[in-house]
Amino acid sequence: MKIIAFVGMPASGKSEAARIAAEMDIPVINMGDVIRKEVSRRGLEPNDSNTGMVATQLRKCEGMDAVAVRCISQIRDAGSGLVVVDGVRGIAEVECFRQEFGEGFILISIYAPIEIRFSRVQKRGRSDDMNSIQGLCNRDERELGWGMGKAIEASSIEIENNSTLEIFKKDVIEVLSNYLGKNPTE
Repeated sequence: MKIIAFVGMPASGKSEAARIAAEMDIPVINMGDVIRKEVSRRGLEPNDSNTGMVATQLRKCEGMDAVAVRCISQIRDAGSGLVVVDGVRGIAEVECFRQEFGEGFILISIYAPIEIRFSRVQKRGRSDDMNSIQGLCNRDERELGWGMGKAIEASSIEIENNSTLEIFKKDVIEVLSNYLGKNPTE
């Protein structure tokens, strides 16, 4: 079993890369869904503040790998030889997945500058998004506090997402195709 996980700062393109994987018929597990489900279970409004608070509390109470641990059964239940995980947020999650899946775990970082990321945040309209560049900086700092920087450094492949969606899609398909054993033009 191969697990390809995407890591990157907020709005770098992780979910877009996961959407591309889904279009390639690769099962996708979204780590953020674990947090959103917990926010809902607690009856909280799904905004950035509550989402961040719940994510931080889970990590404080259950360990920095809490979200990864909650995703392992979903990954195994996907019943596929290749699964994509959207949204690694810290080095403890990387270590958890590496311990669970060994050499079958592949970490890919996605990079985009903050100005481009904020422009995307303004367009996507998710309830847990930030409404200012300072809000995005605050979220960056929160996620860096979870070990995001070390997780990004631990990646074996980097995809830059600072141009058009078409170029990014081509780059993601090319990388994922290497693990599918298919030529991207097939």
